[in-house]
Amino acid sequence: MTQPERLPRDGYDLAYCRRKGGRPGGVLWLGGFMSDMTGTKATALDAWAAETGETFLRFDYFGHGASGGAFVDGTISRWRDDAVAVLDRLTEGPQVLVGSSMGGWIATLLALARPERVSGIVYIAPAPDFTEELMWKNLPEPARRQILEEGVWHRPSEYDDGPYPITRALIEDGRRHLVLGGPIAIDCPVAVLQGMADPDVPWAHAMRLVAALRTQDVTVTLTKSGDHRLSGEADLARLIATVAAMRARTV
Repeated sequence: MTQPERLPRDGYDLAYCRRKGGRPGGVLWLGGFMSDMTGTKATALDAWAAETGETFLRFDYFGHGASGGAFVDGTISRWRDDAVAVLDRLTEGPQVLVGSSMGGWIATLLALARPERVSGIVYIAPAPDFTEELMWKNLPEPARRQILEEGVWHRPSEYDDGPYPITRALIEDGRRHLVLGGPIAIDCPVAVLQGMADPDVPWAHAMRLVAALRTQDVTVTLTKSGDHRLSGEADLARLIATVAAMRARTV
């Protein structure tokens, strides 16, 4: 990866990579919980942007990847604010947001905060409200008690070398940003890519988001054997085709 640039924030820097193209607007990548901009899907989109002359920006949230800050201090509010800062300060014109997993929640909050800047959204296994619906409600009672009494519990991860912290601050802050009660005041075109074999974000969860969105311009692609990563060769081709089609509609 090329050396990332830095965006100063309040006491820390955000790392980002920006590829400038020749058309108005661009594509903004919003990654998932504990993922970073070097992941397979983000780099595949960057390669597509290089080949097609698109403007593409990817970045790491506070406490993720090459950005400053400690992950344990992160919250949905902080990561939403990071995305707003990136949109406001590093992009020009209408943007297609591509939100993966938690990035789908961040994309939703960003579109609500800056509707005039968002021309379309591509969701990949979107996980809005995941801190409450997919995490807190499914935690064993001892884990809940430890979060409430000690402020943090370390959850085993299938995707990383070790467990990762789930904090009381993350859970409580997440409740300030719940959206699935609907309707969600988003009117731009939306496309959803979802695996039906996803153990982390069940496809029914993505359908709750679809039902809550105010826009009627929504297409959903379900891959029966698809897992949470959706990073296989066919998955990446489908992602690129979906983002390209959304950009073609909105330029």
